[in-house]
Amino acid sequence: MERPPEAADGGPPEPPAPTPPPPPSTARISPKRHVDTVPEGRRLLRLSLIALGVVYGDIGTSPLYAFREAFNPEYGLPPTRAVVYGVLSLMVWSLILVVTVKYIALVLRADNRGEGGILALLALVPRNRAVLVMLGLFGAALLYGDGIITPAISVLGAAEGLEVVAPAFHPYVVPFALVVLLALFLVQKRGTAGVGRVFGPIVLLWFVTIATLGAVEILRHPGVLVAFNPWYGARLFWAHGTAAFFVLGAVVLTVTGAEALYADMGHFGRRPIRVAWFAAVLPALLLNYFGQGALLVNEPAAVANPFYLLAPRWFLYPLLAIATLAAIVASQALISGAFSLAQQTIQLGFSPRLTIIHTSRSEYGQIYIPEVNVALMVGCLLLVVGFRTSSALGAAYGIAVTATMAITTALFYVVARHRWHWSFARAGSLAALFLTIELAFLGANVVKVAHGGWVPLVIAGGVFLLMTTWRRGTRFVVRIVSGRSVPLDRFFTEVAVRKPPRVPGTAVFLTAHTDGTPEILRHHLRHNKVLHEEVVFLSLTADEIPEVPERERFTIKPLGDGFYRVIARYGFMETPDVRALIARCCTDTLRADPDDISYYLGRPQVLPTGPSQMAKWRKLLFAFMARNARSATQFFNIPRDRVVELGMQIEV
Repeated sequence: MERPPEAADGGPPEPPAPTPPPPPSTARISPKRHVDTVPEGRRLLRLSLIALGVVYGDIGTSPLYAFREAFNPEYGLPPTRAVVYGVLSLMVWSLILVVTVKYIALVLRADNRGEGGILALLALVPRNRAVLVMLGLFGAALLYGDGIITPAISVLGAAEGLEVVAPAFHPYVVPFALVVLLALFLVQKRGTAGVGRVFGPIVLLWFVTIATLGAVEILRHPGVLVAFNPWYGARLFWAHGTAAFFVLGAVVLTVTGAEALYADMGHFGRRPIRVAWFAAVLPALLLNYFGQGALLVNEPAAVANPFYLLAPRWFLYPLLAIATLAAIVASQALISGAFSLAQQTIQLGFSPRLTIIHTSRSEYGQIYIPEVNVALMVGCLLLVVGFRTSSALGAAYGIAVTATMAITTALFYVVARHRWHWSFARAGSLAALFLTIELAFLGANVVKVAHGGWVPLVIAGGVFLLMTTWRRGTRFVVRIVSGRSVPLDRFFTEVAVRKPPRVPGTAVFLTAHTDGTPEILRHHLRHNKVLHEEVVFLSLTADEIPEVPERERFTIKPLGDGFYRVIARYGFMETPDVRALIARCCTDTLRADPDDISYYLGRPQVLPTGPSQMAKWRKLLFAFMARNARSATQFFNIPRDRVVELGMQIEV
């Protein structure tokens, strides 16, 4: 392409207007297939069944330990009729108010172009509110703690059925749980495409089983249904005061996994999640909890493990098998969620690049991140060895869940006020109701900090520190590199004066900036003294939306004399693919052969010796993270045999 005419004063050329976005191309991998907005008929039933396995595995396995934990001796509540009815009432209304009203009816409405989750919600919050951004990041960090604790407590809760089958199996509970968890994490690299097909039927079998066990016991003692009256919960507080307040630390275990409803909305849509909740999950949970309550009223000794003691003796082994499978499904959902959360933090700039492996060619979003998988595996195994029982782990579980819920409520209030323009009275009254419940849950769990509640706080604190350190450090690096960049007109003037040789071919220079001259190009010209016939400045930008439509994927701006600027946009649920992107550019504008292009990348060495305001220890941490980040070549899918990396030192 010829260079445009120079300006009248002999200065640099005026660049032409950017070209419009090119049409979709088959060069890129297939985009995500969005779910139907309002699926109906068989499609709705199919999505609802799959949602059972992916969305409700965590909350569905809570009956394994939640009701039993409420009568832990540390609370001092005897399993009398009045106390059982009071605890049941608190659990029932927690499910109704927190899950049904807050998440199912309201929070699912706060979608970011179809995607949900705390980071998707955070992206809807005005960016000038630093406190809310930090709050949202800490909520995301807490989800990592949840991702470590959920597999451990779910599998341990299922394994404890061995003791009910035969007390002699007690020494084998922890080893059995360790073997199950180890196997679960080792198969992650194979992907969930095949296993995912059976998740729904397994969890459906689980809900049918627990509903049947509970219904049989309710038929024997139907009087337990009066506990549906919230008055019994109020009476529990009146009669037992402080003990009733602290038992909320066990009651909250009935709503663990509610965040998954929102986080997985992008995979299924609102309607299937709501259908699955009202048609299967809520009825099954209520029947089982009432069944456990009826059993406890008539057999107080069943407090040792009311879930497994609901079953007849002959059904204990099948129930143990079904519970173990359900626990594995619940664990898988949280593990997959941790992978997705890690991908989002990378794209939003809060994490260094990690290894992201797509485990399915046809299903978008099925990814495997080895570094996260190893961290989760080590954490889960250590928790099982350290705590040894689901009751002990319950103390650690509650704080992560309640703190995340409270943060979601705060962010939801801001979105309702500023995005939906709700009145202060409407948004404030709902937020006040939910915060009252969730802060009560959180307060009841605070006393457990010394007994295990510190675990999710330490995990969240560590993850939060890493995310904020990376964010702050990368901003310093960008600022330094930006300061070294020169305006395009000055660069073109230098090229016109020096007249470097133009060699055949096309060179792509990756740069974090969408204006100015890439530092890596000036570095290359300074040392190699040549330029290619076609030179492309490629910038990959991250938008605060889940996915960027293909028609808006990139723009090409000819700069004249064979220079082009390509700006590509990706959402926080996407992984950039430079190979496919450049292939499209070659089809639309560039004259190059996609298999004959050289890629130039800067490989900065971060030195913690600069004048920035970061503390010395934090500079060292950032430098360590930068050294261990995955290379841009691998992460952005750049052909390895055509990459030239030029080193540079950056002091922070």
